[in-house]
Amino acid sequence: MTRIPMQIASTLALGFVSLAATAATEAIKQDQWPFSATPRATFAEPWAMSFLPDGTALITEKGGALKHVDVQTGDAHDIDGVPEVAYGGQGGLGDVILHPNYAQNRVIYLSYAEQGEGGNRGAAVARASLKLGDEGGSLSDVEVIWRQTPKVSGQGHYAHRLAFGPDGKLWISSGDRQKFTPAQDMNSTLGKILRLNDDGSVPSDNPFADKGGVTAQIWSLGQRNPLGIAFDAEGRLWEHEMGPEGGDEFNLIQRGGNYGYPEVSEGEHYDGRPIPNHDTRPEFIAPKISWTPVISPAGLMIYGGDRFADWKGDAFIGGLSSKGLVRVTLDGEDATEAARYDLGERIREVEEGPDGSIWVLEDGKSGRLLQLEPK
Repeated sequence: MTRIPMQIASTLALGFVSLAATAATEAIKQDQWPFSATPRATFAEPWAMSFLPDGTALITEKGGALKHVDVQTGDAHDIDGVPEVAYGGQGGLGDVILHPNYAQNRVIYLSYAEQGEGGNRGAAVARASLKLGDEGGSLSDVEVIWRQTPKVSGQGHYAHRLAFGPDGKLWISSGDRQKFTPAQDMNSTLGKILRLNDDGSVPSDNPFADKGGVTAQIWSLGQRNPLGIAFDAEGRLWEHEMGPEGGDEFNLIQRGGNYGYPEVSEGEHYDGRPIPNHDTRPEFIAPKISWTPVISPAGLMIYGGDRFADWKGDAFIGGLSSKGLVRVTLDGEDATEAARYDLGERIREVEEGPDGSIWVLEDGKSGRLLQLEPK
């Protein structure tokens, strides 16, 4: 295994771990919510959503269905032509996002788990053209533009969250697949944040572009299971990931940065073996916030609307085990948990709607789509 020399100066690598993360924030109950929550539709294991320019949405179900949804009426219709997914465990159909020029080219991107040889699996990203009709639609010109390398056994930690940055590049989060050490292996894309052109090719200004191969795709490394990535208004990339036994993280992603997993963590291995904390290895970048007890983060949105004016610029994180929505204030390169809202169900996804409403998807076989509006 090839390990990368440390790329970040110690002054940056020390980072800042929020003191607010040392204890769980008391969740705000429904009678004190500053918003109403209106159910709009129900789905089978929903995983991600993206709004279309007309205010309708695309919603993925982990089993392999892509839905076109009228979010106000709840009417949902299937999109044909979705690639076959390897469903099971944490695997299946994952994220869905639009090309920055979707209004002109009608191109979308899907992430999903796919089957490999010998029972191995890995995440993949496909781009396709979307044609909508009165009752659903179809995908054409489906092309796989990225695959996790290597495919491995197991059904966990695919991550495969997608985002387009203000630079017009496609960013992909890739989990460690519960294999630990590949997160530090520069010949593997497991446990990394990756940056590609919209066609899957490698930008020439990536930090390791001169290394070639899959190494050229890497923007940062040492991630565990990054299930949320989002850009703030200043173009900074934020990421959250599930820790092991404790130590969920909220990170500011730096070019070529190494976040230390599995060499360091704010949690411990599930079998009780200790993992050194970030402060023992200043060459690794520490999280801005860590959570023990964990929140099990899933989905990340940085709010830019006006309906919740006091929250503009705040990050919102869905909580699985914490069964709610976590609000984080961003102050330049620092972050602090501001509030936690008890929604009573595992939250898989959070998105901002065109009118500034906040939308969340519950996890599970009957996961509801909820619209949050100011009271």
